[in-house]
Amino acid sequence: MTVRFGQILVLVAAGVTLVGCGSHETSSTVVPRGQRVTIKVPLGLPPLPIPPENPPTVETVALGRALFYDPILSRDDTVSCASCHQPDAQFADRRKFSSGVGGQLGKRHAPTIVNSAYLPLLFWDGRAAGLEEQAGGPIANPVEMAIPHENLVAKLTRKLNSDKVWKNRFEQAFGEGRITIRQVEAALASFERTVLSGNSPFDRYQYGGDKSALSPEAVRGLALFQDPQRGNCVVCHTIEHDYALFTDGKFHNLGVGVDSEGNLTDLGRYEQTKKESDKGAFKTPTLRNVAQRHPYMHDGSKKTLREVVDFYIGGGTANPYLDKEIHQLNLSGHDRDDLIAFLESLTGEMPQNIGPASAPVRSGL
Repeated sequence: MTVRFGQILVLVAAGVTLVGCGSHETSSTVVPRGQRVTIKVPLGLPPLPIPPENPPTVETVALGRALFYDPILSRDDTVSCASCHQPDAQFADRRKFSSGVGGQLGKRHAPTIVNSAYLPLLFWDGRAAGLEEQAGGPIANPVEMAIPHENLVAKLTRKLNSDKVWKNRFEQAFGEGRITIRQVEAALASFERTVLSGNSPFDRYQYGGDKSALSPEAVRGLALFQDPQRGNCVVCHTIEHDYALFTDGKFHNLGVGVDSEGNLTDLGRYEQTKKESDKGAFKTPTLRNVAQRHPYMHDGSKKTLREVVDFYIGGGTANPYLDKEIHQLNLSGHDRDDLIAFLESLTGEMPQNIGPASAPVRSGL
């Protein structure tokens, strides 16, 4: 039979999905249960990487969705994942810095989770290898959700003993047994893998053969974006022959956050690698849906796309570690308008069933 989970197509034959076979288990506490799902990838994106130890199921995606929007994951029930990764802000944050438990502010702008399933390293400094590892970070971070993992597990266990809805969610996703932080991370990661965006006007033009999908301004902007002698934006915001992630997944120093005396206010990737060349370097963000994701940069310092374009054209901010690809560009005001028109064409479609659910989402619904 065929089950639809929003715009995610789930293929089930005799109660078993047509994805993989058998179960993959890396520990006794994380064993996804239920109907395996195939997450439909929109036009313009490559095949979705899925870790074999955490294949998405209808039940784990539904649990992850519930957890994502519930402040139960924070110390005082005031902050959820969605507090900083807001659906109406393309799963980023309209604020420069997000507010955690007790109103504490982080030091970096919350990045979008749209298409984050494709990234080998997560966070601006790349400190997490994959969505499962990323999911647990904000929970324990003292300025975000501020609850140690062992305390969260105890809190969820108490909740399950008193709340049949939550008990059913976990049992359907992982079977009966004790709650673990790995289950929480696996469920959140499975949900976040469904937050995909593609089939934008650019995708229909570039990969769908619809040459009317882009305006003349956007077409000129695309040419500038790709031209190595002019914009050369594509050197970091990549476009491949069959798909475009608009990020190389690497780390670059643009001079963002350099103070008036030329000092780096945030060391970025260097804090993880201790390599001198990584000082002030931050992960290249995807440009998909970028027109709806202001403010910009790792410190939220740019309020508009025009500010971002002007910053790049000006060659960033000089510092000893500035990326070799960052230099002044000779582009006119019309060129800048065309680039912005192109960036606006990257706003794509989103799945329907990724907002907060008023009730548990179960297979067959």
